[in-house]
Amino acid sequence: MKKVSIIGFGRFGKTLYRLLKDDFELVVYNRSQVNDGEIDKKNTIITKDLNKVYESEVIFYAIPISEFEKVIKLHKKYFRNHLLIDVLSVKLHPAKIFDRHLTGSTQALLTHPMFGPDSTKDGFKNRVIIVDKFKTKDENYRFWKKYFEGKGLKVIEMSAREHDKIAARSQGLTHFIGRLLEEFKLTKSPIDSLGTKKLHEIIEQTSNDTWQLFTDLQHYNPYTTQMRLDLGESFDKLYNKLLPKQVSKDYITYGIQGGKGSFNEEAIFYFLKRGGITNYKIKYLYTSNNVLKALHKGEIDIGQFAIHNSIGGIVGESIDAMANYKFKIVDQYAIKISHALMIRKDANYDEINTIMSHPQVFAQCKTNLLEKYPHLKQLSGKNELIDHAVVAKQLSINKLQKHVAVMGSKVLAQIYNLKVIEDNLQDAKENYTSFLQVSRL
Repeated sequence: MKKVSIIGFGRFGKTLYRLLKDDFELVVYNRSQVNDGEIDKKNTIITKDLNKVYESEVIFYAIPISEFEKVIKLHKKYFRNHLLIDVLSVKLHPAKIFDRHLTGSTQALLTHPMFGPDSTKDGFKNRVIIVDKFKTKDENYRFWKKYFEGKGLKVIEMSAREHDKIAARSQGLTHFIGRLLEEFKLTKSPIDSLGTKKLHEIIEQTSNDTWQLFTDLQHYNPYTTQMRLDLGESFDKLYNKLLPKQVSKDYITYGIQGGKGSFNEEAIFYFLKRGGITNYKIKYLYTSNNVLKALHKGEIDIGQFAIHNSIGGIVGESIDAMANYKFKIVDQYAIKISHALMIRKDANYDEINTIMSHPQVFAQCKTNLLEKYPHLKQLSGKNELIDHAVVAKQLSINKLQKHVAVMGSKVLAQIYNLKVIEDNLQDAKENYTSFLQVSRL
């Protein structure tokens, strides 16, 4: 009877023990306490002495993937004429570790038991195990292949590379979907179909395994990154297929970052006039994030937002929003703009202590504001109030206090009955802002 050691006695280590316990003298090594009820004392020794472990001819490593190299490096001084068998869920990784650290007559067999504690409650018959002969002598390889078959396992011989390619889109995909559904918080209901029940089974199966196993499966198989990218691309394609090609068949719907009287409105009118477009509808969405969200949801056909100014530089609000969405740039153009300082008609300039506008407005008028209006506090609103056109509207309907002024296009004064204190406050005469038009991929 061969003497076999198992390093690691977690969920799979215990499963492996059930497979081997009737046929070998066993040595179990585990850093934490092993309960007596989990082992057969007649043929099993529990030890924390590595010398005892490597008295066995064969060593199984039932340890986390991310711990494998550390363990092999620590244990390599004990290697003699052993056969080392890994049971990791990835295969190229242990192959590289063995290549790096094994010397002399030490052998290595790569295996991936495609079963676990949940699937073997009723035994091991017809369960699958992947094997790669790798650095195993013919006699030992035949022995273990025959042994696994004798336990009722279906042995599939496969190279480490082929295994990882297939496993990324099989086990790796299943674990990813299971965790995704768990994050989605899929809950059971009285009207669940058979398919929905199967989804709950996937959640239960994958969530019973540790988070470490999940992340190790995703990080140590070189093909899982591409699997996730392909899955995301497939999701995007399917999602977009469900959206209408055009919100309305009668006109093109444009969603813009600003409100009425904003520079965004001026920019979209410039674009429409330049292209001779007459059949359109404009949605005023006030923020870049609102534009991209509406585009993603299929509520608009084309989105527009400011991206760069010749004085103020990059529009931070737009950059932040762009990081959260996928889209295609379909056009870019710039318009010349100037900034006016405006207050309510019923307010006196002496009462004003705050200017409320977009951060880009302050960036474009920094020097002039410092010289002419150093006593006025500069404030940018939150959410839709970041748009100076919204600020102007709120001032006109008394939703903002009289001591607040707004800066933006002097068109706002005409629309919202405001009083212009001074125009052309931008620091440079030639002040241009560039706008992007975007569509779904």
